[in-house]
Order: sequence, then structure tokens, then C-alpha cells
Amino acid sequence: RRGARRVILDSASLWFAETNTWVLANEPGGEAVVIDAPPDPDGVVRLLARHDLTCVALIVTHGHVDHFGGAGTVTRATGAVTYVHPDDEYLTRDPLAQVKNLFGMVPPGDFTPPERLLDLAHGDRLDLAGLALEVRHTPGHTPGHCCFLLESEGWLFSGDQLFAGSIGRTDLPGGDFATLMRSMAERVLDLPDDTRVLPGHGPETTVGRERRSNPFILGLA
Repeated sequence: RRGARRVILDSASLWFAETNTWVLANEPGGEAVVIDAPPDPDGVVRLLARHDLTCVALIVTHGHVDHFGGAGTVTRATGAVTYVHPDDEYLTRDPLAQVKNLFGMVPPGDFTPPERLLDLAHGDRLDLAGLALEVRHTPGHTPGHCCFLLESEGWLFSGDQLFAGSIGRTDLPGGDFATLMRSMAERVLDLPDDTRVLPGHGPETTVGRERRSNPFILGLA
């Protein structure tokens, strides 16, 4: 039953792209899962320290540098394993090149990726830190983009798939609008209206609110 057990949920908007990093755990002082790691490892560490948590896994919605750029630093600092979809390998193999291409400069930070990445696949169930997360492969923003559903709480971590009032951009290399719309209809809008949407940027929303008012998906499902 939703809400039967209290799950710790904390977040912060980090790096200059104001990426939402989410931390999930069952109890203070225990193990935690981190969702997305921008190149601001100190911010991630502060989130974990706030609840005396040990990160056992980092799961990444997609390979763009503002979500993956700090993955190597976080995993080396914590010993956690990192999960990402293999279709984003063209992004994850060189986060530093992404930064140079996008910004024409190199901001402070260590962009060295983790030595080893574990593959995500649609339909996977990740049993981590006492939590069960379902992987929903939602390509379109990037080929390997994934959302993560914590069904016990009715929470969807949507990355850059769905925002409050908007959707992920598809004009970057690897993006495709028709693909994003298809994955939105099949793997996001099939969820109940009261599903809490926790995005990669900006404020949270719900599936129902976006179904009724988001101009990009009105009439989609």
C-alpha cells in the first residue's frame, strides 16, 4: 500500500545547470540510493551526510553531463556501483568532451567517468538499499534515457523526460521528438494520475496534472 512505510526522500539542485539529485533511503544511518550525479560531488556528499547515509548505488537517468558528470567522483568516494543504460555509451565515455562542446570551456570539477558501469534495461527491478525500483526505458531525450518508478510510494523519477509544464528537449545529438512522444505515451502516461513526478530539473508535479495541462502532451493519452 502506498505510503505504508515512510521512505526518506531528499534532493538538491546542483551544479550551474541546477540538476536535481535525489537521495532515497529507508532510515537515517542506513544505505541509500542516489539518482543522478552532476559534477558537484560535494553537494551529493552533503545530501548523504544530512541523514548519515551510505550510498550503495548511483542510478543515472541518462548520460548528459549535468546528470552523469559527477558519477565517477561519487562512486570513487563512496564505493557505490553505477547504473546507466548502454544506449547512452556515446555520452558516458567522455563527459569532459560534452562540457567542451556544450559550453566551450571546462568548469571546475572532475569529469572522469566510473571505471565500470552496470547496464540498465527496460523492465529491470533494482533491489537496492531495501527499495525496489522499476526501470522504464524512455528514449527520446537521449537514446538511453530511463525513468525510475518506486511503485510502493507512487513516485516516478523522470529525469529529463517529463517536467512540470514541459518535456525534455530533443534538439541535441541523439534526441528524437517522435521517439520521446512514443515513450511518454507508453511508459509514463500509463501510470495513475496521482503518481508523483520528481524530475531532473525544476519542481515536482504529478502525472495527472501534466496529463491535464502540459501543452506538449495534451491529448497524447
